[in-house]
Amino acid sequence: MSERSNLWGGTFDITLEMEDQSIESGHRHYYDRSAYQSPLEDEVKQGWLLRPAMDMEMKRKKKKRCFNINPTVLIRTLVVVAVLAGFVALVAFLATRRHHHRPPPVQDNYTIALQRALMFFNAQRSGKLPANNHVSWRGDSCLDDGNGYLNGLEGGYYDGGDAVKYSFPASFAMTMLSWSVLEYSAKYETAGELNHVKDIIRWGTDYLLKTFNSSADTIDKIVLQVGKNSSENCWIRPESINYPRPVIPCSTCPALAAEMAAALAAASIVFKDDHKYSKKLVHGADILFKFATKGEGERYAGGSDPPSNFYNSSGFWDEFVWGGAWMYCATGNSSYIDLVTSPGLAKHAEAFWGGPDHGVHGWDNKHAGAQLLMSRLRMFLDFGYPYEEMLKNFHEQICEIICSYLPGSHNFKRTNGGLIELNHGKPKPLQYVTNAAFLATLYADYLEATLTPGWQCGAKFYPKDAFRDFAKTQIDYILGRNLRHMSYVVGFSDHFPQYVHHKGASIPGYIKHQSCQEGLRWKESKKPNPNTIVGAMVGGPDKHDGFQDNRSNYNFTEPTIAGNAGLVAALVALSDGSKTGIDKNTMFYAIPPFSMPRPPRPLVGKP
Repeated sequence: MSERSNLWGGTFDITLEMEDQSIESGHRHYYDRSAYQSPLEDEVKQGWLLRPAMDMEMKRKKKKRCFNINPTVLIRTLVVVAVLAGFVALVAFLATRRHHHRPPPVQDNYTIALQRALMFFNAQRSGKLPANNHVSWRGDSCLDDGNGYLNGLEGGYYDGGDAVKYSFPASFAMTMLSWSVLEYSAKYETAGELNHVKDIIRWGTDYLLKTFNSSADTIDKIVLQVGKNSSENCWIRPESINYPRPVIPCSTCPALAAEMAAALAAASIVFKDDHKYSKKLVHGADILFKFATKGEGERYAGGSDPPSNFYNSSGFWDEFVWGGAWMYCATGNSSYIDLVTSPGLAKHAEAFWGGPDHGVHGWDNKHAGAQLLMSRLRMFLDFGYPYEEMLKNFHEQICEIICSYLPGSHNFKRTNGGLIELNHGKPKPLQYVTNAAFLATLYADYLEATLTPGWQCGAKFYPKDAFRDFAKTQIDYILGRNLRHMSYVVGFSDHFPQYVHHKGASIPGYIKHQSCQEGLRWKESKKPNPNTIVGAMVGGPDKHDGFQDNRSNYNFTEPTIAGNAGLVAALVALSDGSKTGIDKNTMFYAIPPFSMPRPPRPLVGKP
């Protein structure tokens, strides 16, 4: 007979041996069947005659037994029952108390701030809003953007407080958010925000795909901007805009196109499980990168991006390295790693030279981010020849940059309150501080993932926690640990900016339609904003830790999606997340196994 095992390794079958044992022990478990045979007739009659007397005898014996109970046994029994009852009651009481008084899981400040910072992107959405947008004072807006241009330009994000859509900072924001998801998806999930941040990224990439002919194989222009900044003479809610908004295309814009390629490439890895959408993003990124470089790579001889009043790129070679690195991660195509490790491209990008902005990662300068991304390839994949020399240079450069953030370095000044001055005392410092905090924390996590205890910065060795501590002090400053005791993230703590430079937040939601001139009274109002734009990180203080909570002074009070993307990345990196580290593998999912070619043999004379 075949044996059937249960979950614990036993068997469900009864063997013949078991059956024999049951028969042999049957007399101990069953009544004798002869006991059920019918009694004889005279026995029955005798039973009838004796039944009354027998009943009386039984009652007498019962009564006698009731009065012959041993007192000692009775007392012991009662004591045991009382003890058991008391024990059961105590257990029930403690269980109930624990159930009702168990404190909820404590979220650290970084996780709470992260949840708020993500909500800012909901408030910046343009177009037809989803039902789960959860910003009560926002509604559908600018549904006619780009009518007649390709398939229309509805959607996307307003950059800041003036309802203009700029492709450059939007692309940078999506790249940074995607990078943070690829490194810290487990932390996002622990915070309950993984689906939310993915929705935010997809809202942005869906719009970027509309800004060029993403279904074609080649393109000759992309959209630089939709709308114009008119804060001086027009102050209305985005929902009240009923005039045509200009679309500004661009036919030569290598920096913008390479940044857009980076955004779509990074997002394609985030959405790798949605094969159709991921493939669409990779295709769009590929044609954007070819459009950016004109297929010439390090020999590119084309023009620069056109000048812009607000997001004017200072160069494009750094975007070539940044975009190429993301393209390699998204496709595994070796032509991209060949390009970004070519000495000529690094020389053009001035990747290994100093300067006042060396190490200042932001929407216009990608050197630090690109070098950390390339160092990641070296630290976890160990490419070796022929890429090792350039990857090692990138690695050494990012180590110098991260070291320059530490208090012992003299590369950057600090305010009296402790804020690092990465933009050298210029307005809107916080966007650069959050990016540096993200890079420093990520670098520390790379060290931890490679079992490296720390790093040598000059003559001093710093443990890896020193880099994370730098990030914490800077983010803590932003969240309120500063001389003003003010949080520069709206809705976090009890003291935060009340006069945020934001048209939608400054005008009551019940006002549906008004003219540009009518809306100016809300800009000039002395009352705080009627709508709280939760999670918005404002421009920040000056170099003296001073801050003007003034709606008209956008240098202090305007938030941007590029700034908030860096904030989100830094917050998720620092959040507890049950002590979860980085995800080492997902970013490299498209890179095939690397077969290392042999170095060329040295030239020798003929035998």
